[in-house]
Amino acid sequence: MSKLVAVCGSPGSGKTTAALKIAQELYYEKKGTILFLSPDMSVPAMAFIFPHCKDSDLFSIGKALDKTDIFKEDVMKQMVSVKTMLNFGFLGYKAQENKFSYPRPTEDKVLALFRAMKEIADYSVIDCTSDADDLISRMAMTESDSVVQMITPDLKCMGYYSSQADMFAAVSERSIKVMCICDRDLYLPTDEVKAHFKNVAFTLPFSRPLKQQVITGTLSERLADRKYREQIAEITKKVV
Repeated sequence: MSKLVAVCGSPGSGKTTAALKIAQELYYEKKGTILFLSPDMSVPAMAFIFPHCKDSDLFSIGKALDKTDIFKEDVMKQMVSVKTMLNFGFLGYKAQENKFSYPRPTEDKVLALFRAMKEIADYSVIDCTSDADDLISRMAMTESDSVVQMITPDLKCMGYYSSQADMFAAVSERSIKVMCICDRDLYLPTDEVKAHFKNVAFTLPFSRPLKQQVITGTLSERLADRKYREQIAEITKKVV
C-alpha cells in the first residue's frame, strides 16, 4: 500500500535535506518507486537540488496543479529524475517561479495530486514549508501516514512550535520527533530542548559532507556519511 510521509518544522530546521535523505533511503533499501515533493515557492526546490541542469530539463509541479483535473500522467510529466535513480521522481517548482506564477490550488486539487502520487509511487515524501498558509503542506500533514517533526536546539524552533501548537497537536499520534544538529557547536542546549518537546526519538548529527552537498548543489546524490545515514535509516524504519 502506498504511503505519504510529511516532513515539517521551523525555518532552517533541516527539513529539505532530511526529507530528501529519507526519500533516498526508502529508494535504496525498499527498492520501490519513490516521489519527493517540495511545494516551497519561496525557495523553489529545483533551483538548489539541480542548480547545474538546463532549464529545459526541469519541470514544475505548478503546471500539473494548474490543470482542471489532475491525473497521474500529469504528475509524471512534471517529474525530474536522475540517471542513477530511475524509479525516483523529484517534484517541485522551478527557479523564477513564485506564488504569483500559478493560481492558488484548491483542496480538491491537492487531494487529486496526492491520489495521483499514491498511484505512481510506493512512498511519497513531502517536504512541507514552514508557512502555515501553504495549503499543500498543511494538507500533507493531515493526509500523511507519518509526520516527521524536525526540531533544532534553539529558541526560534521553540517559538515556531508554540505558534503552531494546534496544528501539531492534531497529528501527534502520527508524529516522529527528530532533533537536527544543523551546525557544529559545542554549546547547543540539546538536552533542554529535548526535555521541552519530550519523546524526541532520533538525533541527526551535524554532517560536513551533507553541508558540502548543499553548497555544491549535489543533494540528489547519496550521502557518504555513515553516522548521519544510520540515523536516517532508523527514521525510515519507523516511517515504514
